[in-house]
Amino acid sequence: MAPEEDIISSVVKGTKTMLSSETLLLDAVQEMVKDEMKRAIRDKLEANPALKQELKQAVASLMEAKVNEAYAILKIGKVSAKIGIEMVPPKLRKEIGHELVSMFEKEVSKMLEQE
Repeated sequence: MAPEEDIISSVVKGTKTMLSSETLLLDAVQEMVKDEMKRAIRDKLEANPALKQELKQAVASLMEAKVNEAYAILKIGKVSAKIGIEMVPPKLRKEIGHELVSMFEKEVSKMLEQE
């Protein structure tokens, strides 16, 4: 390797390190601002129990909507799989069906183990 390449590598590495430090500082300041905003919001909610209750209900509604959305996506996936199986020649359907069931069993088992 030529000496020029060593110098270039050193400059690039030094620049990356410097940028990394600036990024860390910027991230830390952003987190501090977020924490301060959270504190101010919590103070307002503690001072107004009705508003706090309204927020809790809104969050519960949002969570329910997200669960409904996930369920709808799951149902779409199920229909898509059925359509895909319908397009497969009858001779291969049983084999592909077994593969799909095996794949889903593995994925569901992984999800349950994570909890």
